[in-house]
Amino acid sequence: MDIEYESVIGLEVHVQLKTKSKIFSQASTNFGANPNTQACAVDLGLPGVLPVLNKEAVRMAITFGLAVGARIENNSIFARKNYFYPDLPKGYQISQYEIPIVSGGSLDINANGELKKIRITRAHLEEDAGKSIHDLYENESAIDLNRAGTPLIEIVSEPDMRSSKEAVEYLKKIHNLVRYLDICDGNMQEGSFRCDANVSLRAKGSNELGIRTEIKNLNSFKFVEQAINFEISRQTQVLSKGNNVVQETRLYDPNKNQTRSMRSKEEANDYRYFPDPDLLPVEITKETITKIMENMPELPDKRKTRFMDEYGLEEYDVDILISEKSLSNYFEKVVKKVTCDVKFVANWMITELLALSNKHSILPANIPVSPSDFSCLINAISDKRISSKQAKTILEKMWKSGKSPDEIIDEEGFSQISDEGQINKLVDNVLKNHYKSVEEYKNGKDKLFGFFVGEIIKESKGKANPQIVTQILKEKLKDDN
Repeated sequence: MDIEYESVIGLEVHVQLKTKSKIFSQASTNFGANPNTQACAVDLGLPGVLPVLNKEAVRMAITFGLAVGARIENNSIFARKNYFYPDLPKGYQISQYEIPIVSGGSLDINANGELKKIRITRAHLEEDAGKSIHDLYENESAIDLNRAGTPLIEIVSEPDMRSSKEAVEYLKKIHNLVRYLDICDGNMQEGSFRCDANVSLRAKGSNELGIRTEIKNLNSFKFVEQAINFEISRQTQVLSKGNNVVQETRLYDPNKNQTRSMRSKEEANDYRYFPDPDLLPVEITKETITKIMENMPELPDKRKTRFMDEYGLEEYDVDILISEKSLSNYFEKVVKKVTCDVKFVANWMITELLALSNKHSILPANIPVSPSDFSCLINAISDKRISSKQAKTILEKMWKSGKSPDEIIDEEGFSQISDEGQINKLVDNVLKNHYKSVEEYKNGKDKLFGFFVGEIIKESKGKANPQIVTQILKEKLKDDN
């Protein structure tokens, strides 16, 4: 009898904090500097140096903890996590083990149309390691220590996820949250947001956890989904043959879409954790927590509820608008200056503005059209100065030139004809010039109506308001009947 297996998934999310300097030194955290130019004596662990904790990193960690409803420890301790690896110059990593700064908390995700709570075990502060580069030299690896000492929070979930889709949904929720909090830029390509996935299988209905494997350093939502799916398939085959899954650390190869063994999985005691003798316990007062709480921004879930209640928008549209903090801020700035229905604004932002953003590979934060200019464009459509078709052309010109919609409308002569007297004359001319088609229309050839509209628009050089044209044309043809 075949056993039906259930996947059990937990994520360890590594979030690089947006501090200007490193967690225990004054070295810069700027990305993209020449290799090994931003690692100072403290980062390298040279004799006689002492680490000094970055206060801003502590504030950012507390901010995250409050956002997920976690407990902030009044006294947390830094430890040395001892292991040897070429990109770890000190031979140990300063991290937190027994008493992390953030304990507990949770996030709700959408799992098949229902809310599901994913529990967070802890979020601890630590320093990042350097970076090993394996594709620069043939048969040799290079080490760049610029990243060594960059502050991280590692967010460890409980094994509450049951599919790769749930894992990606949770990861996206974390990704959006840390950017709303402005504690991480979320750039996965640069490595400032990445995760390890722990995957195991158990017989469906069982409460006992299976043997897990850890997939290291996943840096895209797509890779997370593919790596987990492959690992579930691989472990299913191992168990189905009557063999045992080996507890180990694995790497995901996106080119082959498979995971491969990296090393046997270490336990905490393998690292010989002990309190760092150079760092005092971190004392966090209630006053500090209260002050941070008072300065918390509006969080994505709260903003989502407000957008749906205040603006009457559909959940699908709101999910897109709040997917980027800069995008939702942009939307609200536009809404304050328009005279039309808010749903019309949302539709134009999603279907037209974001389409251009995707076409040009521009992040919403870098959209070259200002909210003020975009609201002027929306008002011009609403006031029937221009047609929707003209507006799309104008928006592209605004994107490329940086000019306002009014400038482009004046320069290009885009103003729409909405004067009924002018349109009456256009309709009369077209019907007069196509009197035979009018007779055919009267005899039941209804499809000619579209032909008349097209001819009138052409006669106006594309400027006649289609709605008014349609209205007057219907009246004229009805009167002729």
